[in-house]
Amino acid sequence: MLSGPCDSNLLLALPDDVFAIVTRSLSPRDLCNLGLCCRCLYALAACDKVWLSQCDMIGVIPHPDLVGWRKGVFSYKALCRFLIGVQPLIGIWVHQNPELGNVVYVMPGFISIVGCRIIPQELGPLGIEDGPILWAPVFEILCDVDGSAAFFLHGRERETDYFYPGSIKPVDLTCNVLLLEVEPIQQRNGDKLVHSKSLAHVVDKELSKICRSDSGMSKSQRVSGQNVSKVPFSRLAFGDRRKLLEIVTNQVRLKVPDSANGLPFPCLRGEEENLKKDMTLLNQRRSLLLEMHKLHGDHIDWKASPELPPDPTRLELSEIRNCFDRSSASCSSVNGDVGRPQCTKRKTLVGYFRDSLKQMIGKSSSINGSREILKNGSFSSENRHAQLQEFMRSGDTIGLSLHAATVKLSSYRAWPNMHDSRFALYKLPMHPPTAGREYSGLWGGTFGWPPGRPTEDKPGKALFFLLLSYEESQGQRLLIATKILEGTHYVLHPNGSAMFIVNVDEPSLDPFPWDIDEDLLPIEVKHAFTGEGIANGYGFRYPGSKPGSLFVIQDEMLAFIWKESRAVLTLQRLNLQELLKKGERVPALPPIANFSYLTKSYSNVFAGFSTTSNCPSSTRKNHL
Repeated sequence: MLSGPCDSNLLLALPDDVFAIVTRSLSPRDLCNLGLCCRCLYALAACDKVWLSQCDMIGVIPHPDLVGWRKGVFSYKALCRFLIGVQPLIGIWVHQNPELGNVVYVMPGFISIVGCRIIPQELGPLGIEDGPILWAPVFEILCDVDGSAAFFLHGRERETDYFYPGSIKPVDLTCNVLLLEVEPIQQRNGDKLVHSKSLAHVVDKELSKICRSDSGMSKSQRVSGQNVSKVPFSRLAFGDRRKLLEIVTNQVRLKVPDSANGLPFPCLRGEEENLKKDMTLLNQRRSLLLEMHKLHGDHIDWKASPELPPDPTRLELSEIRNCFDRSSASCSSVNGDVGRPQCTKRKTLVGYFRDSLKQMIGKSSSINGSREILKNGSFSSENRHAQLQEFMRSGDTIGLSLHAATVKLSSYRAWPNMHDSRFALYKLPMHPPTAGREYSGLWGGTFGWPPGRPTEDKPGKALFFLLLSYEESQGQRLLIATKILEGTHYVLHPNGSAMFIVNVDEPSLDPFPWDIDEDLLPIEVKHAFTGEGIANGYGFRYPGSKPGSLFVIQDEMLAFIWKESRAVLTLQRLNLQELLKKGERVPALPPIANFSYLTKSYSNVFAGFSTTSNCPSSTRKNHL
């Protein structure tokens, strides 16, 4: 063993390229620790070649794109910091409502990651690969020059597109739930915050009444919230969580400038000139968004109430001051009741806080810390929730926050069991194809043959997204096709339904009905498996099944055929990132509903778009 300065000299003597290869066996944390050994190693461990290798190993974007992203940050080390933070978010996120599908795909943008909602739709004459896929923006997380993250929620209100800036909490490496929350934070010196005089006046006045009754708390603690345990947003009642999200989104919203209303990622266009033009526009858009985030801030100072000049071009504060009210819970548009007439009975923010806080004050049991016990021995669900004033004491500012957490979830056939009252998206487990599990992953397709091609009597065919996964049951290896998106107008089976289940250890002897494909080329069936496909049975939640066979055709195509009806569902493996880059953007929903549509719906809530399906899939109705 060598000791002393000779140890580091051996590393310092290595060429940069060789040292970069050696450090690929180190984690970013190990590499940072190596740089703490001495000044010479610090400079070596901080070089761009070493951190380019680390960025490459993360695998969020390919190596050529890393070179382009480096131009927008201080160093590859800063870029690596961002990529490590957002890598667990990449993938497919879903919510149970509406039943036709609420699928959000998080993918790399331009020095950012972007959440895109796939719109339920029918395929055009060009099929899946060449036809434009409809999508709407949900959120963006941009990488600043130092590697920090800036979060924007997307939304549309009264025919106007808005950005809603916020913060992002540290991301769990194993996160499976993505939550939209309101976060209280202590104001830091020098921070520029958006203020609301009306909000500050009402909340501070009402909370001070409650705090005076708490003899065990000093005045400084009542004002600053010091020594008060932080209440998680999830512990608030659903109505309080919804109202706080409404308040914050109304206060921090920024009207999207025309120069920032472009695509968040480059399109797939073959010409080099078009690509350079896209990159220029993306650079300008990113710089503008980062400047907006820094200039306007992402939190509301609800305690301070200075006079602010009304400036409709910034936050429309004058409008917010004069008409800062929302619909009552029964007619709120937060849960996605887009297009419905609003109720005439409205409740102002002042009335909301006064009524809710009076209700809290009247509950002496909650103030004294006791709980009302029901006859069966359980606690009242109302008293299990944290009180609003406890949550607000945690800080003097509030703002939007994106929280990627890891929670214990049960699932059924790869579909997670979801909470009905959380503004959340749930991550689907995606397993790459491996030996013995060759067909796992995301597949898309339609009913009918030839695959994905419309006919004169059926000009459009409903697009289905299926997640194929494997499961072992009673000694059998099962391939399960879970439906996550359906392009009909009115759904027949719920999200998470198994469109078909086959036993990959049991070959099928049924012949494939066709000898040639749509191009008159001979069909080669590589494998065939016996299974069962979904069918009308015991009702919406408990559909029945009928026997069928899954055929594996050349060029990575699958076809499941119901034995009795001869209906055929054809599938092909999808590269969703490429499809979105060739796709067509449509307007987003209002901000909170745009993140997670909580209203139960069995119809296509996106049917207002002119290019979206407005009629049910007759093929599926007739054959299933």
